[in-house]
Amino acid sequence: MFTDIMKEHLNEENQESVRLDCWLNAARFYKTRSQAARACNGRKVKVNGETAKSHKEIRVGDEILVFQGGRYRKLEILGLASRGLPYSEARLLYREDTPEDRLSSEDTVLVSLYNKTYKRLKPRYKGRPTKKERRKMDRERNHFFKEEGE
Repeated sequence: MFTDIMKEHLNEENQESVRLDCWLNAARFYKTRSQAARACNGRKVKVNGETAKSHKEIRVGDEILVFQGGRYRKLEILGLASRGLPYSEARLLYREDTPEDRLSSEDTVLVSLYNKTYKRLKPRYKGRPTKKERRKMDRERNHFFKEEGE
């Protein structure tokens, strides 16, 4: 299944395990190893159902769940590499299981509308508001209470 070019990129042809962050980088899920490590340490990656740190050693046959781009991707490891490969060859390192329970197009629209409204309801200010922000908040609060009182 592996080509000669892929074997050239591997440190050893008989690798038994590779660091998770190195593999995520080699399989082109993240552009840099530090981004992959941040994702692992941020609990965005699970190996065999358990959250994994970036230094976790992975083997062929392990299942990985990666949260990327707002969705979960379930992968089965077919090959190991610790260095970057061309995309066409990196694609051979894993098999992606596409879940049958994907959202329908209507549900996807509903989720996107929910996310848009949630962003509007989220507080705009972080920390202590500036004078300008405080005046705007006071105006909105006074406007709301005047309408209720009348």
